[in-house]
Amino acid sequence: MFAHRGGSGLAPENTLASFDNGLALGADGLELDVHLSRDGVVVVHHDRTLARTTNLDGAVAARTAAELAAADAGYRYDRGDGLFAFRGRGLGVPTLAQVLARYPDVPIIIELKVNSGELARAVVDVVRAAGAVRRVCLGSSGLRVLRAARRLEPAIVTSASREEVRWALYRSWVHWPARRAAYGGFQVPEWSGATHVVSPRFIRAARRATLGVQVWTVDTEIDARRLLGWGVDALITDRPDIIVPVCTHPR
Repeated sequence: MFAHRGGSGLAPENTLASFDNGLALGADGLELDVHLSRDGVVVVHHDRTLARTTNLDGAVAARTAAELAAADAGYRYDRGDGLFAFRGRGLGVPTLAQVLARYPDVPIIIELKVNSGELARAVVDVVRAAGAVRRVCLGSSGLRVLRAARRLEPAIVTSASREEVRWALYRSWVHWPARRAAYGGFQVPEWSGATHVVSPRFIRAARRATLGVQVWTVDTEIDARRLLGWGVDALITDRPDIIVPVCTHPR
């Protein structure tokens, strides 16, 4: 089970507080998102812009890593009580290098949010420097950035891009055997709009091709038990407090 952005239902997403909390609740690994700062540092943040989650505005790419580290990344987080309990607690936007160093034995899914070779190269360099090649998986909706990462470091596992998922889904519908894939598996939602992506048929097709299926974002016990019963390999959740017990004690 992977804590999505650290478990964003419980703590400010993509911060050290959320990562610490998700792992403390028993998550097996972390899922996070990355961009490049103005000075070319790989930083952990979901949106292209800062206003939704921090006290800053404008683009992530317009700020240096130092400026992002000084941001209040807990500023907007509201547990529903209106108290904004994470404000002023020193939660900046972390770098990928910081996260990999802080959790040296934890599997991590790294979602590359910009479809560019520049981001692929920077992420691969950080992963290599951290000695994390064997414990990370790179994902993205974009194909260009994943192809660049695969060329740069074939030893790093990648998931399928949106285009690759689409073709795999079509093949499962018509029962065409999967060809040799450039990726190691799928990180996908059960539904994408009106399209049912993850089904027992899709999982069987992935199994025949020795590809894993990890499903996001699964936050209820009933969904978790159904997907685990179908045979998915992992769940990615905003609520590790709910999903960890299901994975630990499946019925």
